[in-house]
Amino acid sequence: MHIVDRRLNPRGKSLENRQRFLRRAKSAVQQAVKRSLQDRNIRDVLDGGEISLPIDGVAEPSFRRREGGISDQVLPGNRAFVEGDIIPRPPGKGGGRPKDAGEGDGEDAFRFVLTREEFLDVFLDDLELPDLAKRRLSETEETNPSRAGFSVSGSPSNIAVARTTRLAMMRRIALKRPRTDEIEALQKRLDECDDEDERLALAAELKVLREKGKRIPYIDPLDVRYRRFENEPKPVAKAVMFCLMDVSGSMSEHMKDLAKRFYLLLYLFLSQRYKKVEIVFIRHTDKAEEVDEETFFYGPATGGTLVSSALEAMRRIVAARFDPAEWNIYAAQASDGDNSYSDGTRTEQLLRHEILPLCQYFAYIEVDEESGISTSSRSPLWMLYDGLRQTAMPLSMRKVCRKNEIFPVFHDLFQKRGSEKVAT
Repeated sequence: MHIVDRRLNPRGKSLENRQRFLRRAKSAVQQAVKRSLQDRNIRDVLDGGEISLPIDGVAEPSFRRREGGISDQVLPGNRAFVEGDIIPRPPGKGGGRPKDAGEGDGEDAFRFVLTREEFLDVFLDDLELPDLAKRRLSETEETNPSRAGFSVSGSPSNIAVARTTRLAMMRRIALKRPRTDEIEALQKRLDECDDEDERLALAAELKVLREKGKRIPYIDPLDVRYRRFENEPKPVAKAVMFCLMDVSGSMSEHMKDLAKRFYLLLYLFLSQRYKKVEIVFIRHTDKAEEVDEETFFYGPATGGTLVSSALEAMRRIVAARFDPAEWNIYAAQASDGDNSYSDGTRTEQLLRHEILPLCQYFAYIEVDEESGISTSSRSPLWMLYDGLRQTAMPLSMRKVCRKNEIFPVFHDLFQKRGSEKVAT
C-alpha cells in the first residue's frame, strides 16, 4: 500500500510551525513599519519605502534528522586536521558570530521595499474607530438592490412578462404575422365553401398564412426581457471626526510637530479605512476657526489660549450640520495642557454638558517637550479631563513627549478591541 500526501503543507514540515513562523514574520514587518515612522518627515510619513528586518527573523524553522553516536565525515578542502583531532569552537559568544566589530563575517539585515498601499495595509491592519454606545460604523457599505431597467439576459425568475409580451406583439404586427382568429375564420370559410375554384383559392391562401405563421413565431428569443437590478451602496452609519488642535504661543515647534504627526496618522487612518467619515479641522488660540486640511497642518498661527473657543466651535458645527441622532460623533484634541485660568469653568461646562454626552469617543493628547515632565506635575487641562474621565465619560487621555511615542499612543487609542471597553 502506498500513501501519497497531497495536502498543501509539504512533507517534512509542521503546519503549526509554519503558521507560527508566518505570524512572527508578519509581526516583524509591523514592528519595522512602526520603527520607520519615527525618523520620517511629516509630509512623507506613510509613503512606503525600504523596510529592514533582522536576518534571524526570516528563517523558517525545520526539523533535521541526525543519527546518534560517533560518525565519520570527510570535509572537502581539509588540510589542517587529521583523524582524532578536536575542532576548536569559533571565537565569539554563542558560536559563529564575532564578538567584536570588525572581526569575522557578519550578516546584513533583510531589506525590502513596500509600496504606499502595502505600507498602509500593514499600518492600518489592527486599527478601528471605537464604537462605544451607538451604531456600528462598518468598513464596507450595505447594498440594496434597486430596479435598473431591463436586460436581454438574466435569471428565469426575473423575466418581465409584460415587457416580453409587448415586444412580441410589436414584432408580430411589424412583420404582419397572421392572427389565430384570422386563420380560423379562413378555415371556416373553406369548410362551408361549395365552389371548387373558390375552395382551391382559399386553401392556397390558408397554406400561405400558416407557413408565414410558422416563420414568424409568437414569442421569439429576441423578445424576451429580464428585470435588471443594481446594488446601490447604502452607508451603514455616518460618522464625523473633529480634530481640535492648540496652536497658541505656548505650543513650541516640537509640540506642534508631535500634534501634527498624531493628526496625520489619524487623517490617513480615517481616509483609507472608512469611506463615510467626515473630518472637521478646528485650530484655536484664544479664538477658534474651522480650516481646511492644508491650513490645519501647515498654516502658521499664534496667540493666547482659550480651549473653550474650540469646544464652542465644535458645538456650533454639530448643531448646524451633524444631527447626533444620525451621526456618530468622534473628537481628538491635542494641546500642551495650558489654558486661561478664567476659562476652566466654561471648558468644563461645555465638555460635561454639551460635548461628551454627544460623543462616541473623545481622545485627548497632551504634548510636551522632549525632556518630559514628572508624573506629579499635571497641567490644568489634564486635571480637568482626568476628573471627567472618572465620571465614566467616553474619554481617553495620553501624554506624548517624543516622536517615537506617537505611534504607540495612536495604536493604543484606536486598536481593535471587539466588544471590550476602550482603555482610558
